[in-house]
Amino acid sequence: MKKLLLIFFLLFFNHHTNAKEKYAYFAGGCFWCMEPAFDRLTGVINVVSGYSGGHVQNPTYQQVVAGKTGHIETVKITYNSEIISYLDLLKIFWVNIDPYDGTGQFCDRGKSYASAIFYLNKEEKDLIDRSILEVKSLKSSRVKTVFAEFKNFYPAEEYHQKYYQKNPSRYFSYVRACGRIERLKEIWN
Repeated sequence: MKKLLLIFFLLFFNHHTNAKEKYAYFAGGCFWCMEPAFDRLTGVINVVSGYSGGHVQNPTYQQVVAGKTGHIETVKITYNSEIISYLDLLKIFWVNIDPYDGTGQFCDRGKSYASAIFYLNKEEKDLIDRSILEVKSLKSSRVKTVFAEFKNFYPAEEYHQKYYQKNPSRYFSYVRACGRIERLKEIWN
């Protein structure tokens, strides 16, 4: 009987906890640069670099950047919706990209580095529109970020995951050389 109660409790607790877990899929150029913006937020459970939006199953980094798969470098954010909202995540997303560049982000060029929001339902789609209005300095008529219905996500190779933590000097050299920090200051200050 004790085992049965324990199993019931664990199943109930797991189900109840998972109901709060949600996912967001954002592309903002190099996924290495998007991970830190979300990784440190209270309520974010996990951030995984990967590829979304393409037509090839389980693509490799080489295939994606060659532009033959249709994928965009994306981060999958697992978050607790009782602690942080999708709208809050959108606001963080906007200030970490150049929403006015439709041909890539910073020094990374091409479709695989475009900015995009992959929404899961109509509510998220509506929140994207609301976020544009709420981020006061965002000039909505100039936004080139793609809004697309989510269709797939494939995790990137392990060496890409948490790159900023595993290779901090290389990561910061890349960010500086790309002009990301300067461009973000120019747009958002």
